[in-house]
Amino acid sequence: MGSKKKEVALQVNISTQELWEEMLSSKGLTVVDVYQGWCGPCKPVVSLFQKMRVEMGLDLLHFALAEADRLDILEKYRGRCEPTFLFYAGGELVAVVRGADAPLLQKTILDQLEAERKVLAGGQERRVITDQALCKEEECFPHGKDDSEDEHVASLEKACTLAIVKPDAVAHGKAEEIILKIQEAGFDILTHEERTMTEAEMRLFYQHQAGEEAFEKLVQHMCSGQSHLLVLTRPEGTEDVAAAWRSLMGPYDPCVARREQPDSLRAQYGTELPFNAVHGSRDTEDACRELALLFPSIRFSAPAQGALPGHQDEDTVGHMETPGFPVDAD
Repeated sequence: MGSKKKEVALQVNISTQELWEEMLSSKGLTVVDVYQGWCGPCKPVVSLFQKMRVEMGLDLLHFALAEADRLDILEKYRGRCEPTFLFYAGGELVAVVRGADAPLLQKTILDQLEAERKVLAGGQERRVITDQALCKEEECFPHGKDDSEDEHVASLEKACTLAIVKPDAVAHGKAEEIILKIQEAGFDILTHEERTMTEAEMRLFYQHQAGEEAFEKLVQHMCSGQSHLLVLTRPEGTEDVAAAWRSLMGPYDPCVARREQPDSLRAQYGTELPFNAVHGSRDTEDACRELALLFPSIRFSAPAQGALPGHQDEDTVGHMETPGFPVDAD
C-alpha cells in the first residue's frame, strides 16, 4: 500500500478543467503527457518521469497525464498517434516535445527546470512559447472573414518568417542558447515545435537545390535528428523580419561567418557546411512556401501579388549573389 501511495503522488491524472488549472499553477515545472484513450500513456516514459521526480525532488518538478478527449483545451491533439509532452511553468507553455524520445525528454526536463529555477531566483525572464496545435487558429493568427479585413490577417510579407535550429546545433546542446539570443535580438516567437523532419519533407523543402552537389548531404543532415522550428515576427515599425533574421544568422558558410560577421549565430554555433546551426527563409515569398509546408494546419496569408523586388523564379534564385552570403539561406 505504501508504494502505491507514493506512485500516485508522483503523477496526477488530469480529468477536469479545474484540475488542469490547478496543476498548471504549481510552482516550478509541470510536464503534461497528452495521450489518446485508445492507446493510453507510454509506460516507459511514465516510469522515466517518476524516477526523475524521485531523484530530483518533489518541490519544483511535477508530472501529469491528460487524455486528449477529456479536456476541451486539448481538442487539437485528439486522434494523433504521436504522443505529445507539454511543459508548463508559471501557468505558461515553455516547451513541447512530440514523440516518446526518452533522451530528448530527459534533456528538455533538465533544461527547462534549470531555466525555471533561474526565473524563480529573479535571474532571467521566462521564455513563453505558443504551440500552434494547442490554440485555435484565430487566437494564434487572427484573420478576418474576407479580404477587406487585411489588418487581421497574419501576413508573412509584413510579419513572419521561418527559423530552424538545425540538428547539429541541437545535438551540441545549443538550441536553448540560440533561441534565447533570438529573443534578445528583438524577435517574437509565434510558434515553436521540436521534431525530426522526414526525408520526404526535406526533399520537397530543398527541391530548388535538387541538382546541386550538396543536396543529398543536406537532406540527410536535416533528417538526422531533432530540429527546433520557429515562426518569428518583429514589432511593427522595425526592420523586415526576414532580413533581420538573415542578418542575425550571418553568412551561409560558418568559416566565412567567423571571418566577416563573428557575432552572428553561424559564426558562433556553426562548424562547416552543411552544419551551420540555423536556417532562415530567403524572403517573404520563400517564407510563405516553407511555412505552408512545415505548418500545414496554420493559415498563413500569401505575399502581395507580383514578384518582390529582385525576386527570381525558385529554380534560379539559388544562383544569385548577395553581399556577405548567398541568397540561399539554408
